[in-house]
Parts: sequence; C-alpha cells; structure tokens
Amino acid sequence: MFEPVLLRNMDVPDGHLLSSYEAGGGYQALAKALREHTPDEIIDLVKQSNLRGRGGAGFPTGLKWSFVPKRTDKPKYLCCNADEGEPGTFKDRIIMERDPHQLIEGMAISAYAIGAETAYVYIRGEYVLAINRLEQAIAEAQAKGYLGTRILGSDFNFVVHIHCGAGAYICGEETAMLDSLEGKRAQPRLKPPFPAVAGLYASPTVINNVETLVCVPHIVARGPDWFRGIGPDKSPGPKLYCLSGHVRNPGLYELPMGISLRELVEDRAGGPPPGRRIKAVIPGGVSAPLIPERGLDVGMDFDSLAAVGSMLGSAGVIVIDDSTCMVKVATRIIEFFHHESCGKCTPCREGLNWVVKVLRRVEAGQGAPDDLEQLEALCKGIFGNTFCALGDGAAMGLRAALAHFEHEFVAHIEEGRCSFH
Repeated sequence: MFEPVLLRNMDVPDGHLLSSYEAGGGYQALAKALREHTPDEIIDLVKQSNLRGRGGAGFPTGLKWSFVPKRTDKPKYLCCNADEGEPGTFKDRIIMERDPHQLIEGMAISAYAIGAETAYVYIRGEYVLAINRLEQAIAEAQAKGYLGTRILGSDFNFVVHIHCGAGAYICGEETAMLDSLEGKRAQPRLKPPFPAVAGLYASPTVINNVETLVCVPHIVARGPDWFRGIGPDKSPGPKLYCLSGHVRNPGLYELPMGISLRELVEDRAGGPPPGRRIKAVIPGGVSAPLIPERGLDVGMDFDSLAAVGSMLGSAGVIVIDDSTCMVKVATRIIEFFHHESCGKCTPCREGLNWVVKVLRRVEAGQGAPDDLEQLEALCKGIFGNTFCALGDGAAMGLRAALAHFEHEFVAHIEEGRCSFH
C-alpha cells in the first residue's frame, strides 16, 4: 500500500500553518541539510535520487543545478514556477493552499544547494487562496528563523518573494516567465544562453516547478535510495496526478511514478460515468497527445509515454468518454493555443491562426475534402520551428487526434454535420 508523501498533510487540520508542519517533522530536512551537508553534497544527493523535473520536461533536477557556475560576481536566483496554466492541471495549487511550508522548505534547501540567497515564486494571479497562504507561511517562517539571515545559526541567508502573474499561459515557459519577472512582455528567449548561466537579470538562475521542489526535503530526509525505490529506475519517486473529465472520482492523486494509465483512470478514479465507455485520455495536460482507449495500459512516466508518442507533461489527466466529438475536442484545444500564443514566432502565430480557421470550418460541417491534408501540412510547418514548445504541443495534439479519430473528421466533411449532436 503506497503511503502519500507529498500529500501527507492534505487532511491535517490547519495543515497550512507552521505549527502543524513542524508537528509532522517540518523543517528538519532543512536543519539536516545545513548541519550535515555542503551545497555540493545536496546536489549530489538529488542527482543520485534521479529526480526529474515535474513541470513537464522531465529534465534531471540535480544536473540542472550543477550547471550553475560556482564562481560568479553576479547574484544567483531560484525561481519557483507556480504559473500553473496547463488546462487539466491543479496539483501545485493544492500544495500551496494546504501545505505551503513544504514548498518553502524545498526552496530553502534548493537555494542552499545552488548558492542563491533570493527566490521568487511566480504564481498565477487567479490563485488567491494560494497566494494568501504563501504570504502567511513566509511570514511565519521568517519569524521562526527558517527564512532570513543566518538561518538556523548557519551562514546561509535566504528570502522569498511572491510575484503574481496576469494570466498568460506563455509565462509557464521558463524564459518567458523570467521576462515577465523583469517587467517585460513575456516571450520565450533564444537559448543558449540557458537560465543557469544567464537567467533573471542576466544572472545565474534555476527554475523549478512546485512539485519538483517539494520532493527535495524528502530526498534529504530519507535519502536518494528511498526515492529511487519508488517507481521506474529512470523516472522514480512519488508523483501527483490530476484527474478530470469524464470520471466518477475526479481529483488529485499521489501514486508511484509509472502506474498504468488504465489503473489510474479505471481503478483509482472510478472509470467513466455509468453507461459510458472511455474513448481517449489526454495524459499530461492539453499539450500532450491523446491516447485512445486501447493504449491505456501504458505506464505514467516520462519514458513510457514518450515511447507511445505522448508525454507525461504536467500529469493533468483528462478523460474523454464516448459521448464526445473529437473534432470538437481538437478545435477547443487549438483555440486555446491560438489564444495563448505570444506571437513571437511566425509558424506558431500564423500557423495556429489557419489551423483554427480550418478546424472551425470542419466542425461546422462546411469542410472541404482537402482540409485534412491542409491541417497536416500546417502541423508540419509549425512543429520544430518555434522558440518554445507551445506550437509543438498544439501540432502534436492535433496530429494525434487526426491519427486516431480521422473517421470523425471525415464524417464531418462528408456528411456536413456532427453525429454527436
């Protein structure tokens, strides 16, 4: 029986308060890190754990930290990416609302490891309760000596600032987020240089997702072997899965990395509503290509999903049952990406504009016989030709819908109507 780790305090009364967090052993990992380990040793622990970033890319966290230069005349920064804008994803919000001190402790240890004294939490402006809880937690931590100067009697100084976003999806891309923090229009930067060398204010910067950071205290407290013992060797650890859509028990689930998508949807979330069948599942937020029902036995980890042409992404699992028109699903998703495109790259800006026009025409029953060929050509022109992954996500998602449910698109064109209405 898997015992929750990251969500262990979710049902604790007043779990967002420092007193509750301390009662469960909170900040002991920070004390251990400062007392027993050098910064380089913390980086080595995280490397040994095989922790991979939980924000979507799955890049090895310890390796990312090691890219920060040891000697520099510039300040180093830690940025927590809490701009949870991926449709179908709500895991970070729950952590910040119900267990904000777990995030602060993870940030403090991470900052100690990379040599940063200043951190920013870039959070969605819509997350009002999470913002309030974080502000309260930061004040409590400062008053108790977990933040500020000479933390717990050490030479480590560390402060955390909160920066509220204004609702732009593109700010979830790490370099666009940095531009927004600097007061600029949020647009992805050309890389290299990478943020670890030239990030916020052209200084060395590490950007980690909320879920990534809350894993760190547990690795320090329990050791990398414990972490590697959960889930697959190459993608270990506990994982938060967001279940929504056509399931009986939607919600946030913590389970080992690598659990099968079928078990997650059918056994844990209770399957589709009575009388309905699963048609497809989007496994990692709308950026991830959908998987048809016959493919649900795949493991929910980075490598297994990549092997079948999809991705774990933010683990925002959206279940679609057989009452749903896949043309409509594809159109709504592409409309989202078109609306949220920053406009910097011509293939994304202009390509998605044309994809939306064609899809709306097909959905309305006014499609032409060559529209599907046009959609494929547009996807080909977008994929791999943009600064960030927004265009890629849109193209991959549409290609998956066309590959697995082409007959529905053809029916819209040939019959001039939607058979699901």
